[in-house]
Amino acid sequence: MAGGWSRDGAVQDQIDDTVSDAVRGARARIPAGEGLEYCEECGEPIPPRRREALPGVRTCVACQGQRDKTIAHSHINRRGSKDSQLR
Repeated sequence: MAGGWSRDGAVQDQIDDTVSDAVRGARARIPAGEGLEYCEECGEPIPPRRREALPGVRTCVACQGQRDKTIAHSHINRRGSKDSQLR
């Protein structure tokens, strides 16, 4: 069901685009390549089990936790109402 000037399926297209952007961003953050034995941020050893579980890992658990807190998400409002677009 379309509303206003949008075509049928436009809302679902917006939802699909949002999910695709999130998946693309998550894949971009996956480590790749040769992993490190020591954390590139603090220099502490990276446990062997972590290196086995995550090929290409470059940080220890503590430093990765800090990195994950600072991930910036796009704040594009793809679901804005017609009223907010007309203002």
